Amino acid sequence: MQKRKLGNSGLEVSALGLGCMGMSFSYGPPKDKQEMITLLRTAVERGVTFFDTAEVYGPFTNEELVGEALAPVRNRVVIATKFGFDIAPGKDPRGMKGATPALNSRPEHIREVAEASLKRLKIDAIDLFYQHRVDPDVPIEEVAGAVKQLIQEGKVKHFGLSEAGVQTIRRAHAVQPVTALQNEYSLWWRRPEAEILPTLEELGIGLVAYSPLGKGFLTGKIDASTTFDSTDFRTTLPRFTPEARQANQALVDLLGEIAAQKKATPAQIALAWLLAQKPWIVPIPGTTKLERLDENNGAVDIILSADDLRQIDSAAAKIHVQGDRYPEMLEKLTNQ
Repeated sequence: MQKRKLGNSGLEVSALGLGCMGMSFSYGPPKDKQEMITLLRTAVERGVTFFDTAEVYGPFTNEELVGEALAPVRNRVVIATKFGFDIAPGKDPRGMKGATPALNSRPEHIREVAEASLKRLKIDAIDLFYQHRVDPDVPIEEVAGAVKQLIQEGKVKHFGLSEAGVQTIRRAHAVQPVTALQNEYSLWWRRPEAEILPTLEELGIGLVAYSPLGKGFLTGKIDASTTFDSTDFRTTLPRFTPEARQANQALVDLLGEIAAQKKATPAQIALAWLLAQKPWIVPIPGTTKLERLDENNGAVDIILSADDLRQIDSAAAKIHVQGDRYPEMLEKLTNQ
């Protein structure tokens, strides 16, 4: 597995990380704990060193899973987790089930979350601590200041933001250098290219790309007839209506054509395309299956030439992706 550095921070991670959310949350019922522990430890053996979780995944159960699985190999891995939601018993804090998401990035709450996450993850310091979503009620300078204090105390090593807008990134970075921004970025969500990527390049901040496979759509394993479990949050996403999936099939077909030329899979081409964009971009595809882990990791060995990239961009430019990526209420929490 190749390594990459997230911007100018010096934080080195595997070129592909592993998003752990789906093991406990969002994509149908939670998976078997022992199977997921085995998968996480196998990922380390395969060279993956970067693992992404959050207190809200579960809530709490995903951090506990990651903590237990990675405890024996702590010195070989980088663990990222997140703060920023108010988690009430029995509530869906991220608003995926229609409720207004409850945000909380008050400094005292950030500290409480950090202390609790350290215990669940069984670690002495959080390697990368993201604000999960920007809280409009708390100035970002206060958020950055709170994390800066945790860094000074040795409880956190690096500060990150997620789905933050350009001005928020600049303001936060002025208080405490931002190591990474976690944003959705893929061939079917390219909005970060307009303003976010140039800003990150200027400031020396890495990009951690979540949903690099379009929440599974770009793998070619989902079509208009696919049915999802009632607990799968994709049932709430406009981009995953049968009509949108039918309309967006053209993008998957394009990936399939390139994949056939390269003797690869659509998922591998989608990830290789991301890796080719900038050397400081690290995708974090999630999976619960060993064969998919190995398939995704194979993307790092696929070299897309300048001609390949031009061909992909030219063809993709003719495809109009249909359907919003989130319901309106959740989209409002992004690019703040």
